[in-house]
Amino acid sequence: MSTPSAYVVPASEGSLRHQHSLRFRATAALSALLKYGALVLLSGFFILPWVWMLSTSLKNPNELAIWPPIWIPNPIRWDNYISAFKQALFATYVLNTLIVALPSVIGAVLSNTLVAYGFARVRWPGRDAVFAVVLATMILPGFVTFIPLYIIFSRIGWVNTYLPLVAPAWLGNAFYIFLLRQFFMGLPQELSDAARVDGASDLGIFWRIILPLAKPAIAVVALFQFISSWNDYFGPLIYLSDKARYTISLGIANMQSTYGFMNFAWIMAATVMSVLPIVILFFFAQRTFIEGIALTGLKG
Repeated sequence: MSTPSAYVVPASEGSLRHQHSLRFRATAALSALLKYGALVLLSGFFILPWVWMLSTSLKNPNELAIWPPIWIPNPIRWDNYISAFKQALFATYVLNTLIVALPSVIGAVLSNTLVAYGFARVRWPGRDAVFAVVLATMILPGFVTFIPLYIIFSRIGWVNTYLPLVAPAWLGNAFYIFLLRQFFMGLPQELSDAARVDGASDLGIFWRIILPLAKPAIAVVALFQFISSWNDYFGPLIYLSDKARYTISLGIANMQSTYGFMNFAWIMAATVMSVLPIVILFFFAQRTFIEGIALTGLKG
């Protein structure tokens, strides 16, 4: 009785497979090279304004109008940052901005989490219809409401104070409500049901169960609100007339009108210092921020 012989791959077939493998690897390598090359090229366009801003902040006044522009100043003027900090009252602008931004963050987190919890976890008549109306307010441009809001704040004596810049953050934001609602709906309903069986109220469930689990989404809302308050220019421009109350965006604009082009390096130095806290904040919170965005919208 003859034993079956093992199948031997012909040399030509093995060579063909090897060629296909090499071709596949070459195609994959070329595709990766083109993809990352395009990403590097596009990122260069985004980084270029930042590099120009940093370079300009370190220049002498004589180097500002030279064409083609000088990218590496000689000598490097680090004292431009000291001058901008002292001469332009930069510390006052930062303090004023924090006075607006921090209460706004607290108000945005408290108000929007409560409203979003009511839309996501509490059943009441007309809930979905009211939520649709809240979403519809996102269509309305914010500038449309400035005139009636200014009239209201003027009549109650809030103009030239920080209250018009802080109070709206405590009254809810349609986008933040939507973001938090979608996150809350992705949490297991069984957790709330078990707590309710143990006698917990809706506020107890919200405070002890939902909020600790919603830290990524809350971090997103806090970061968005802080950036919005930190970069806000139009609001302070409308409501603030006292220069001692100027926020950082309005203060930098005032520097431009005061010092002009000859001290443009000071303006760029102040701009770099104003952007730096946002970059640092995002650097430390980026994992929580990305997690909050990724986990939002899984249900709804």
